[in-house]
Amino acid sequence: MRSPMPISLTDNEYPATVFKALAHPARLGVVQMLAEKEFCVQEITAAIGSDISTISRHLSVLRQSGILASRREGNCIYYSLRTPCVLSFIECVRSLSAETSEPDSDACTACGKVK
Repeated sequence: MRSPMPISLTDNEYPATVFKALAHPARLGVVQMLAEKEFCVQEITAAIGSDISTISRHLSVLRQSGILASRREGNCIYYSLRTPCVLSFIECVRSLSAETSEPDSDACTACGKVK
C-alpha cells in the first residue's frame, strides 16, 4: 500500500481562513445579501439586525479573508462579494442538510457532482 502524498499545512492556511470566515450565521447572511449587489454598512446592519460595531467586525473578517471587497463613497463604505464562487459552496453544503427523496444518492443536489 502506497503512503499518501504529504499535505503541506501552509497550502491549507488560506482555505482554512475562508472557512473560518464563513463559520458564522451572520457572516453567511451578509454573503448571501451581497450575492446580487453591493450594500453600504448601514443597509447591511439594518438587514442583519445587529448593532453596527458587530456588523463591522463581521465585515472585517470577511474582507480580510478575501471574500468581500470594499469601497468608500462619501461617508459610506460599500461592500461587494469578491469571490462569488463561495455561494455555490454554501448552497452545496446547505443541500447536505436538506432532506431529499434519495438520501443515499451519490450526487450533491446543489451542484450535481458525484461523490
